[in-house]
Amino acid sequence: MHSAENPSVLQYRPFALFLCARASTFFSFQMFGVAVGWQVYAITGSALSLGLVGLAQFLPMFLLTLVVGHVADRYNRRMIARSCQTIEAVACVALAIGSFKGWLTEESILIIVFFVGAARAFEGPTMQALLPLLVPTSLIPRAAAWSASAMQTATIAGPALGGLLYTISPTIVYASAGLLFLAASIFIAFIRIEHVPKKHEPINVKSVFAGISFIRSRKAVLGAISLDMFAVLLGGATALLPIYARDILFTGPWGLGLLRSAPAIGALTMSIYLARHPLKRRVGRTMFNAVAIFGVATIVFAISKSFFLSLAALAISGAADVISVVIRHSLVQIETPDDMRGRVSAVNSIFIGTSNQLGEFESGVTAALFGVVPSVVIGGIGTIIVVLTWVKLFPQLAHKDTLDAPGSCKVL
Repeated sequence: MHSAENPSVLQYRPFALFLCARASTFFSFQMFGVAVGWQVYAITGSALSLGLVGLAQFLPMFLLTLVVGHVADRYNRRMIARSCQTIEAVACVALAIGSFKGWLTEESILIIVFFVGAARAFEGPTMQALLPLLVPTSLIPRAAAWSASAMQTATIAGPALGGLLYTISPTIVYASAGLLFLAASIFIAFIRIEHVPKKHEPINVKSVFAGISFIRSRKAVLGAISLDMFAVLLGGATALLPIYARDILFTGPWGLGLLRSAPAIGALTMSIYLARHPLKRRVGRTMFNAVAIFGVATIVFAISKSFFLSLAALAISGAADVISVVIRHSLVQIETPDDMRGRVSAVNSIFIGTSNQLGEFESGVTAALFGVVPSVVIGGIGTIIVVLTWVKLFPQLAHKDTLDAPGSCKVL
């Protein structure tokens, strides 16, 4: 039972459907990621090629950022999300057919991944902007934590199942991912929310760059999303997991699935805790501490030769990362008016895309230049340096005390 002082966000049906859609999308994307990563590395044997997979996802996100924001603010967000999920399903079907027929090459995979990246460029900001309409403002931090829980649950099961199914056939992995993308579209279709007519301001240079201007004017928000971006950009090692699985820890696709799932196990545990016990004080300092722990865990993973120690380090990194994600997401959604959420979420997504997809490209390049293990160690050290630098550059974030709505925030 939940008291009036401690309500559950799951009692709101639109949010419950949203949560199911998020879980389905992330589940399918993680299966998709395992299959693409292993298949590309099997074809090329190149760390740089793994980096190109991340670059192929990042480029459309970067190129479409400003367009995405306006679309999300001017048109029906549910229809945009459903269209993107349908495109992602079609891409998975193409990969399934290509795997079955045996005509997939590195180039054809990268082209299909590029289109998936374009669909996700629209889907991510649109779903972020949709969430605050589904629950009261006071429950947004809880909703963000539950959303992270759904994502991490899917990220645990998705790679593990994807790796297992890949040992049978990559065709099965891609086909299953396609069905889950379609399921997400159906969940979104059942969401019913009160439609509020939007004021369409004229499209000009000022309106196009409004999201960037808004974030620049909120130093705590700018510090949070840029800290998260640089930390994961430097410290992420996801793109190199196929190499760790096969050449360093000596496992197969099943081992790769477990390695990709490990961060999500830690993140799921932490996100469930945060959903039940939201952060109330010292959120800025908590975020900096969490990112520093992420960097240390990355270094431990880099030098580990033990499969179980590697899993533990990745789990700790995931737990630390989700704290940063929940704080960042809550700050962005609480402090942004609804008529700008699409544009602000689009800018936020480019930061996320930079840290994730461009981070995979960075990992591939540095691994090709310095070696796999040194590149991950360098990334972990770089993350810690970023934390120390950001404490000085963004005192507004360091002193941020609560995640209250504007006007009720406190500082230490």
